[in-house]
Amino acid sequence: MRKKMIAGNWKMNNNQAAAKDFVENLESWFAAEPAGKKAAASGEVEVVIAPPFTSIGAAVAAKKSKLVHIAAQNVYHESKGAFTGEVSLSMLEEAGCEYVIIGHSERRHVFHEPDDVLEKKLIATLESRVLPIFCVGEMLEERASGNAEKVISRQLDFAWQSLTSDVVGEMLVIAYEPVWAIGTGQTASDADAEKACDYIRNLAYEKFGQTASDSLRILYGGSVKPENSASLCSQNDIDGLLIGGASLDVKSFEKIIETVI
Repeated sequence: MRKKMIAGNWKMNNNQAAAKDFVENLESWFAAEPAGKKAAASGEVEVVIAPPFTSIGAAVAAKKSKLVHIAAQNVYHESKGAFTGEVSLSMLEEAGCEYVIIGHSERRHVFHEPDDVLEKKLIATLESRVLPIFCVGEMLEERASGNAEKVISRQLDFAWQSLTSDVVGEMLVIAYEPVWAIGTGQTASDADAEKACDYIRNLAYEKFGQTASDSLRILYGGSVKPENSASLCSQNDIDGLLIGGASLDVKSFEKIIETVI
């Protein structure tokens, strides 16, 4: 059985004090909620938060258990050098990150990161001790024109063209985030989200085989909130959630965790 992942992407929110309070409150919630603690401790559900770079240290320092995992929101593929403003994988490892988000729609469409650069980031990450959460998804006009699957296929063809089946099945997490649903209040219906995640799993099957396809974890992201998290996670091919705004408030985040345990 694929273990669930509930991941909060804070984007450019929550300073060090807020990160410290959030993690301390989440740890206290785990201590008071036996079902949540059991699910996280057994690996049934993996709880991840992705603070901004400057708050990672505070989040890591506030941890009192292994129930909360820390991710970064971005990384550069080179190990060092004259790359002003960038952060390497070794720096993320040293800071205590276990995951990194790659290819979020804001990186693709606001900062114009192309598919070939994202592939380099993914390969570099897979050669490190940090694990990737690789994002794919279509824009509204691409969906409206019937090209959603073509866009997802292109993004994944670039990303995993040099990967092997064991890497895909054991180390990779894919997050499907329809761009039109991110921060808009619009959410893909359960059926639409499942259809896209099923399509991704079938692409993995075609390229890497049954074992890798069955093992690949696929998340849904896009205006996720406590009210829709349970139904989304009940779909066969949705293995968890990548949450934006609803992950900034610890009570909201805890409610989402509750819906999947």
